[in-house]
Amino acid sequence: QVQLRESGPGLVKPSQTLSLTCTVSGGSITTDYYYWTWIRQPPGKCLECIGYISYSGSTYYNPSLKSRTSISRDTSKNQFTLQLSSVTPEDTAVYFCARSTWCSTDAEYDFWGQGTQITVSS
Repeated sequence: QVQLRESGPGLVKPSQTLSLTCTVSGGSITTDYYYWTWIRQPPGKCLECIGYISYSGSTYYNPSLKSRTSISRDTSKNQFTLQLSSVTPEDTAVYFCARSTWCSTDAEYDFWGQGTQITVSS
């Protein structure tokens, strides 16, 4: 069974860069033909897909966040990483990594991490 787990700081100051790492076990980010995706849920709002890195290493970013988002991977560790720059309190949310078929509301997210609460505050 595929398992994913997020790690990173829970508190980030405005204007700084949020960095999160997702560690994948029970599957391969290079040989499992899926997208390795970051999603988030702000308080009182719907899930939002941030972006993904595919099994081939290609990336896709939500157009609303593209200018601030970078997703990369370390294939030797079976990990992928989110960097979200210039954060504001609007970026406060529970952040998840997941395996998916696309980056949209109607995408299939079949495996999820446990989620990590990120608060942007000074």
